[in-house]
Formats: sequence, structure tokens, C-alpha cells
Amino acid sequence: MAKLYFHYAAMNAGKSTLLLQAAHNYRERGMRPLLYTCAAYSGGQPGVISSRLGIAEPADLYDDPDDLFTRIRDENETSKVDCVFLDEVQCLTRQHVWQLARVADRLNIPVMCYGLRTDFLGHPFVGSAELLAIADTLREIRTICECGAKATMVVRRDQHGRVQTEGSTVEPEKADYISLCRKHWEEAFGRWPVKGP
Repeated sequence: MAKLYFHYAAMNAGKSTLLLQAAHNYRERGMRPLLYTCAAYSGGQPGVISSRLGIAEPADLYDDPDDLFTRIRDENETSKVDCVFLDEVQCLTRQHVWQLARVADRLNIPVMCYGLRTDFLGHPFVGSAELLAIADTLREIRTICECGAKATMVVRRDQHGRVQTEGSTVEPEKADYISLCRKHWEEAFGRWPVKGP
């Protein structure tokens, strides 16, 4: 049986690089992978999954109203799909995650999801939380904080280097994100993110 996988990490851990490498391995063996990425990060341009190492591949875009199960099923009926890869899965809705679970369960196609677990405010993304709840296999991809400890959080800085403590959690430009361990994230954020008891 195929599985639903969630590979998660903070920024700069190499998620997109691993995705592109795995998709290349499928193609090298004469198999057909489908690649998807979030439309919210595309800036109105065609879909591309790119790595900070400089490699990139075209990808189909997904957005909130999409039915991913139907799209993938239709692709599979046209020509056999051997694996589905999705980047920036923090953008997925709860419905998308269940649609992807159906792809694995009913179409028997492995689904490999790559994305962030939490936003710069320290809150779980909706899609990531749903994947953490129902994915068959979870894999943390590690990166390090400036102190050398495992980075699990990200902060977003403005053009003056100030840490932002509010704003949209989905921004097309990702260059101002920095991965930190929880201790240094809390220090950079300047306050405890949870209010009340």
C-alpha cells in the first residue's frame, strides 16, 4: 500500500533539494512523478520548485479551491503516476490533506509532502497540523540554529533586520526568514507567544 509522507523542517534545511533529488530518481528509473507547489508563493508566475543550491524544476500550482484527488486521479488516468511530490505543504488546507490521503489509499500512489511545521509566530500551519495528525510517515529534516543547536523555529525580519511579530504567515519572498532553536527564537521574538493561562 502507498503511504502519505510528511517531511518537515525549519527554513534552510534542504526540503526542496531533497524533493527534487527524489523526483529525479523516479525519472531516472523511467517512472512518472507529479510535482506541485503552492500558488500563494508563485507571485502570479508559473509554478517552480527551487532549491537554494540553484536547482529548480517546473511544478503545477495548487490553491485553496483545488480538489487534489481529482487532479491527480485524472493525471493517472491519462498516464500512470508513480509518485506525487508537493512542496510548501504548509499552504495546504485540511481538505487538501485528506484528498492526498485518498490518493495514497485509493489510487495506491505514494504522496511525498515537504514543508514547514510552524509559522514565524510559532503557530502550526493548518496543512502541517493535519499532516502531523494523519500522515503515515513523519520525517524531520534537521538544520541548525546560529548557536549550533537544532533549529525548529523561524523568525521573519524586515528590511532593517527587525524581527516581525505580526503579519501574514504566507509571503512570496522568503529571503528574510532565519531558522533558530526554540530558546533563541523566543529571545528574538521578544515575548512569549502564548497569552493567558
